[in-house]
Amino acid sequence: MFNNLLIGRYMPGESWVHRLDARTKLVLSIAFIFVIFFANNVAGYVVAAIFTLMAITLTGLGVGVFLRGVRPLLFLMFITTLLQLFFVQTGHVLWHWWIITITTDGVINSIEVFVRFVLIIMFSTILTLTTQPLAVADAMENLLAPLKKVGFPVAELALMLSIALRFVPTLMDEAETIMNAQRARGVEFNEGNIVSRIKAFVPLLIPLFINAIKRAIELGDAMEARGYRGGDHRTKYRVLTWGKQDTVAVIGFIVFAVVLIATRWI
Repeated sequence: MFNNLLIGRYMPGESWVHRLDARTKLVLSIAFIFVIFFANNVAGYVVAAIFTLMAITLTGLGVGVFLRGVRPLLFLMFITTLLQLFFVQTGHVLWHWWIITITTDGVINSIEVFVRFVLIIMFSTILTLTTQPLAVADAMENLLAPLKKVGFPVAELALMLSIALRFVPTLMDEAETIMNAQRARGVEFNEGNIVSRIKAFVPLLIPLFINAIKRAIELGDAMEARGYRGGDHRTKYRVLTWGKQDTVAVIGFIVFAVVLIATRWI
């Protein structure tokens, strides 16, 4: 299950998206999350889906890779969809039983939330799959550089981000190893009701947290032994450069945003 989670994983490549500046991909990923909420009809979501598929195609990784990355998050999306389905009470009543009421607005909102979840996850995954964690951290540090004037610890924030992105795949691999070891001892994670499944994950979390804390202590000791003293006066091995392809990507995104907003009046 955890092997399919793509958040934090980097896949090397020489595609057009791989060659984009990390700042471009970071800004466009954040902008996509805001722009997608302007979609309010079928035409808007079709435009967003087409743009996302075009971006995925330019990565050269294939749509199947991204769909496998969405699969581990289906449970979270399912719960969020149910909340919209059962708690939105406006619109025409389609079905009612006891305290549960399903309305047309609830169905529409749940579908919209599900589609937004899928598109946001797939588009955001493009950033982590095509950009090295250190490049993402450097991009954030560069974009937040003006905040240094007011005393904001930009370098420390970038360091925490790079470490988090670096060790997400490692923690997922450790979780998979622990699950396999417990399965060999007779633990079943996919049987019983939802309460039983949640209880089955408790023995997984304890060793996972212990390993994470142990790894954090070892990393801190290693950084101290190598004389790390924060981000002040540090040079960069990889220098971020803005190229023509970045300008094309920004213009393409602006066109997409304008078309998406225009669909609100269709």
